[in-house]
Amino acid sequence: MAEEANPKEIKVAHDELSLLQKNREGEEEAAGRDVKVAETDAAHSEKPGLLAVLDDDANDQKKKKEDDDQAVSEDLLGDSESVPSFREESSLLNLKDSEKKALVDLRSKLEDAIINNKLFLFEEEKKKDHPEEEEEEEANEKEKEKEKSVVIKEEQGEEKEKSMAEEEKKPNDSTAEGKEEENNPENLNFAEKIKEAKQNLGLNEETKEAPPPAVEEEEEEKTRDILEVDQDMKLWGAYLLPSKGDKGTDVILLKFLRARDFKSQEAFDMLRSTLKWRKENNIDAVLEEEFPPELSSVAYMQGMDKNGHPICYNIFGTFLEDDIHSKIFGTEEMKHKFLRWRFQLMERGIKKLDFGGYGGAGAGAGGSRATSMLQVTDLRNSPGPTKKDLRLAMKQAVVLLQDNYPELVARNIFINVPFWSYAYYAVVPPFFTPRSKSKFDFARPAKVTETLLKYIDPQQIPVAYGGFLRENDPDFSIEDSVTEVTIKGGSSESIEILAPEVETKFTWEIIVLGWEVNYKEEFMPTDEGSYTMIVQKGRKVTWQEGPLRNSFKNKEAGKLVLTIDNAAFKKKRVLYRYKSNAASSSSSST
Repeated sequence: MAEEANPKEIKVAHDELSLLQKNREGEEEAAGRDVKVAETDAAHSEKPGLLAVLDDDANDQKKKKEDDDQAVSEDLLGDSESVPSFREESSLLNLKDSEKKALVDLRSKLEDAIINNKLFLFEEEKKKDHPEEEEEEEANEKEKEKEKSVVIKEEQGEEKEKSMAEEEKKPNDSTAEGKEEENNPENLNFAEKIKEAKQNLGLNEETKEAPPPAVEEEEEEKTRDILEVDQDMKLWGAYLLPSKGDKGTDVILLKFLRARDFKSQEAFDMLRSTLKWRKENNIDAVLEEEFPPELSSVAYMQGMDKNGHPICYNIFGTFLEDDIHSKIFGTEEMKHKFLRWRFQLMERGIKKLDFGGYGGAGAGAGGSRATSMLQVTDLRNSPGPTKKDLRLAMKQAVVLLQDNYPELVARNIFINVPFWSYAYYAVVPPFFTPRSKSKFDFARPAKVTETLLKYIDPQQIPVAYGGFLRENDPDFSIEDSVTEVTIKGGSSESIEILAPEVETKFTWEIIVLGWEVNYKEEFMPTDEGSYTMIVQKGRKVTWQEGPLRNSFKNKEAGKLVLTIDNAAFKKKRVLYRYKSNAASSSSSST
């Protein structure tokens, strides 16, 4: 039951509340005037000469960076015959002075945070490093309080009007009037309204009750668990404490710096968020988890590109099958498992990388080291944007991968791209950063093999995409060399494979990029009295066909002749290789 208050106490409290409100409004008006004066001064003040020079230098550097990025983009997206040269972005070489400074600053911040158990103190560090954000929050709070005070004034005005109306109806008897005021239900609750108003304005002087001991101990234990930082903690196999001297530390820190345009504080915040996310979601244990077998057909790791980047293939057409789609996205639990499976696939790919530069499993040809992956996404028979649950799940996955696996994908290649995908990826996904978009490459069905060959050797491209890579291939391996020839428009080319020894089995495979040529295979004996044997009758090969493989055992000495007739005006690229049972590998062309 509410405690009664006499009229004098009510009047005193009412006056006190009004005074506090006036004082607060006066402070807000003064603060507003100061802000306006500061803005006016800034608008009319001229920049000092040194500041103007620094701004010009900054603009020049920004323009130079944009030109460099454009040059790199043109190099990577040139015509199909040029082979781009990847420079591993995590390399410590060729860093600019500003980038080196940012790396040193990030190392210092990380060292201090780990040594002093401050790695996960986000809010306190945010207030120190970003006071302007704290001031903005305070300004927002003041605005909210001002709105509340306006509401209180309106309520008080309504109370006053009601009180005056009541007085006009009452008899002119002071004793009765006092008694009526004391027993008025509105006055009985007025003390509570004043108390509530003070609380809304942050003026409550009462002390909060201490939490129960059990709750307090639980909170302390939780906080202690968060604050404790293992100085031997690792990320992707590399020690994070810079003073440990792990070569992989700087490689990983550079990834976070590049993702945040070499702004050390933003990179540091991103690293902290990633570590917190990994801890909360127990990502270190995801490699040991088992997932539905249907997911194995959705994406897989296979082969490496020309620079040693492991390749991850994503097959979106799998989601078109209703059974698989319902099993993967049928429930919230399955959607959660899909995300964790995607993180597991990423972690498996990271296991193939080499952050230390010691020529590990991820070391590419020529001693290069791979610290990122190549993503190939096949959109053939993709369900498209109409599948809302798939679209939302993929969007969530992309955001989480961007936020927690920075700069771990060297390039995203989208193949078999339908028309709607061009418009979708150009307009819909604002969650892709500009840097991520610069790594995209799109190929329509007729250009799949040609696009992949810019980045991947034909021995490493699966047969389904026009390459020579087959599962458990009994005849060839990725070490077997491939020969390339070019056929001019309106001309023919013959590839000869010598067979001087009898009873030799030859196996070969060939592909013409874009095909649309006439092709035949023959065996021509050395003996002029023998007849030419047709191995493969001449026929037109369309662009939809992949590589052709055949074999032949000769009964007499001679040569195999593969003839390609290009009736088109454009030149054609031909890739082929062959083996015999008498030699590990050989090649000849005319």
